[in-house]
Amino acid sequence: MSNPTKTSSRDVQDMIESEQISIIQRISRVQALQIVIVLLTIVVIFSVMAPDAFLTVFNLRAILMNTSILVVLGIGVTFVIITAGIDLSIGSVLVFSSVISAMVMGNLGATGWVTALIGLGVALLSGAAWGFLNGFLVAKAQVPALIVTLGTMGAALGLARVITGGIDLYEIPEVMVDVIGFGNLFGEVPNLVVLAAFACLIGGIVLHLTRFGLTTYAVGSNPEACRRVGVKMDRHLIAVYMISGTTAGLAGWMSIAYFQQTSIGGQSLTPLLVIAGVVIGGTSLFGGIGSIFGSVIGLLIPVVLQSGFIIIGVESYWQDVVIGVFLIAAVYVDSRRRQKAARGSGRKPKRFQIGGVQGKSSKKEGIK
Repeated sequence: MSNPTKTSSRDVQDMIESEQISIIQRISRVQALQIVIVLLTIVVIFSVMAPDAFLTVFNLRAILMNTSILVVLGIGVTFVIITAGIDLSIGSVLVFSSVISAMVMGNLGATGWVTALIGLGVALLSGAAWGFLNGFLVAKAQVPALIVTLGTMGAALGLARVITGGIDLYEIPEVMVDVIGFGNLFGEVPNLVVLAAFACLIGGIVLHLTRFGLTTYAVGSNPEACRRVGVKMDRHLIAVYMISGTTAGLAGWMSIAYFQQTSIGGQSLTPLLVIAGVVIGGTSLFGGIGSIFGSVIGLLIPVVLQSGFIIIGVESYWQDVVIGVFLIAAVYVDSRRRQKAARGSGRKPKRFQIGGVQGKSSKKEGIK
């Protein structure tokens, strides 16, 4: 009889080695190329319907800037969903981090780059703290991620309102607004977009080219095999949720630079929009599949739709309808692909449990 530990060790090693393929191959596998075609089709349609208004430098810049904050949030959400988790708290963590950052910068005089950078550090730490709480409750307390992040979504937003009395804060360093919020690189590319692109680059390197990222894929694909070979699941899940919280903190700092104030009442739909965009971009809710590139493309779709609908005079409510259709179609295609792969390999297809706990196995499997 073969040793199950040795067998699972080979399984995990094979999973990690299989992730060491080229980024282009991985993108193809997660349907990102198909999503690019969908995005280009939408762009062509709106360009034909409104040739003088849609494909203008002003409109394209607006689309990129409106997507930047969502993309930063999407980086962390991609990590979480690849582990078969969920994070509904990102919008509230964004608000909380921006409030704490703005308060600190206001108390320091709201002037100069030193103050702005201190505000950035405070925002990142605030987001990371909420991420740690989420990860700890999911990994250690074994509470489903859906429930944990739903709870912290309300708690973070509630604390932000308690601290400020429900009033937005406006004391923001002018250099931060002028350079980060509305500044341009080489006079053409918005610095907000550059910052989001840099965050995507870092996130892509960590996810696709490091052992941490490859382990993240393995955790989402086969958590039991990872646990059997000694992967510290609890520590890894906490780290993944901290990444999500930290990116939410960065998005909060970017938000106050762009809007010149906190946005206590303006992020209620942000988590659902980001999660939908990430899933549309090819990240599987079943875990184990996803890419930063796909998430970026998926998040561009709702922003492009919103811009196009406004230009051609269609009610923006239709955007929600179209995004809903895209989301259902993306999950359906992913589910069918997994069922087909499972039939081909003779394995039982993986069931989907949103925000499920990466819990310990039963004693019948011989795992303590």
